[in-house]
Amino acid sequence: MNEISVSSADRAAEAAPAQGEAFVPAQPLERRRLQAYLTQMLGDILAIFAGFGLSGYLYLGRHGLEQAGLLAQLLLPVFLTVALYNGAYSLSTLRSARTGTLRALGALAISATAVVFITFYTKSSAEFSRVLFTAGVMMAGLALIWTRLQLRAFVRWRCGDRLINELLIDDGGPAVDLPGVPCIDARAMALVPALDNPAELNRIGAVLHAIDRVVVTCPPERRAAWARLLKGASIDGEVIDPTVAELGAHGARAVGGQGFLRVSIGPLGLRARAAKRLFDLTLAGGGLLVLSPLLLIVAIAILVEDGSPILFLQRRVGRSNRFFNMYKFRSMRAAHSDGLGEQSTSRDDDRVTRVGRFIRRTSIDELPQLINVLKGEMSMVGPRPHALGSQAGEKLFWEVDDRYWERHALKPGLTGLAQIRGLRGATEREEDLAERLESDLEYLDGWSLWRDLRIVLGTIRVLAHDRAF
Repeated sequence: MNEISVSSADRAAEAAPAQGEAFVPAQPLERRRLQAYLTQMLGDILAIFAGFGLSGYLYLGRHGLEQAGLLAQLLLPVFLTVALYNGAYSLSTLRSARTGTLRALGALAISATAVVFITFYTKSSAEFSRVLFTAGVMMAGLALIWTRLQLRAFVRWRCGDRLINELLIDDGGPAVDLPGVPCIDARAMALVPALDNPAELNRIGAVLHAIDRVVVTCPPERRAAWARLLKGASIDGEVIDPTVAELGAHGARAVGGQGFLRVSIGPLGLRARAAKRLFDLTLAGGGLLVLSPLLLIVAIAILVEDGSPILFLQRRVGRSNRFFNMYKFRSMRAAHSDGLGEQSTSRDDDRVTRVGRFIRRTSIDELPQLINVLKGEMSMVGPRPHALGSQAGEKLFWEVDDRYWERHALKPGLTGLAQIRGLRGATEREEDLAERLESDLEYLDGWSLWRDLRIVLGTIRVLAHDRAF
């Protein structure tokens, strides 16, 4: 019975359509990936010995080869241990030569530092040449870069363009588009997740042979059956559930027989928040010191033209949807200041003073927000804070898109991803807000300190902008 079922599944697999093409049973890739990992490891070992050997020979001639070999042997076990833990031999390194090279170099740097400390504390450092060790590490680094780049051809030869076998099973559920992933029609192949029929399960198992990851789209009543089946398939399996997308879930867990979907998480961990705060304090504090003469001149100009107050305070929405007072140089006549931000400034707005028009065009009016940064109410980079009455077209901002409140997961910024893309000024249409919101959510999803620095540098070229009025 089982043999008949397997052959039936094989025949069905060969004949079934897969996004316009015949479904071809996958070839196992796990062994080939393992071969690629071992080749990477062997290449790294040879690179370390070659780097130290060449350094020893150039520095001390033939006598240096022996000492270089001892140093390489001392370094190698530490290097391999670090490399295994930092992911130098992982799927991501097979996908990207850059990732593999950086992780290998990171492992080399950490292991070299560890060896220096070990030899220092064991008082054995005097037995080795410091020049030879330093040169060996540098040459080994160059050799690692070369070997990792050369191995790209080997990885492609053994594993092809796709490093894992993926499969989409369409069992009548929501439409799913996974570019490049073969799709089979469960109904056309008569694949039924019948948990009370071992023969049916055997047929599905034959189709899933050599598959590393499978995604199933099916109606709600069959999700539990497919989930149980995939648990026993020894592969990475997923079942499409539109609720996850609707709630924006980040993960799931089961406790006490109940299922929990995690729908919100802080975008930054403790170390990332500390790094971002230090970045903010450094730039904001330094900026206030360097720009203090300019700030004084602007303050005097405002007083001379229109009197006090110099600063304009407006309530804005900050992190966690909490209100705060944002500082700006006053650019409108005192009698016409719009504390709620209900009326966007137009190009020829008669409420704006002459000094105000200049400082708005050059973004100088925003500089007092460095004080908000020092107070911890704002950050140097983040989604720009909006006034409560701000509108896009005829709607308040939060009425345009339900995702609007998600942008407040981080502190608002003096500048942001939307600003360096030129998305600033009046929001005359709903689309104006939608474009900025997409940039804000993109920023939240991919934060890094280096990205903040690039945004700050990118802000310099958009300080004067034709949308700043």
